[in-house]
Amino acid sequence: MQLPNYAQAYIQRNKLTGYLLSETHPIGKAKAKFFRNLKFDDTNLDILEQALLKLAQTQSIHETIETVHGIKYIIIGPIETPSSKTVTIFTVWIVDTGEDAPRFITARPYNNG
Repeated sequence: MQLPNYAQAYIQRNKLTGYLLSETHPIGKAKAKFFRNLKFDDTNLDILEQALLKLAQTQSIHETIETVHGIKYIIIGPIETPSSKTVTIFTVWIVDTGEDAPRFITARPYNNG
């Protein structure tokens, strides 16, 4: 099953700069280390954004979770990185209650095990 309305999926810029690539965010800094080691940084945010959107638009949903805020969708799949490596990541998207467009929540390395 594909992400509902995947063509409308979006990522708030602050999720990238203030979270995924933030070396000082209490939770995001571990993720920042991972993504920065793959050569993602503030100079190529568009590449990271496009890689995440492509994942949401092309990969099947791994799991669906109903919450009080809306329906969360777990999508796991590969992204290409500026370091020329392809890595598998775990992403979470949500379609908020009363909304149609899937919004990016988070991403992290996928550890199968």
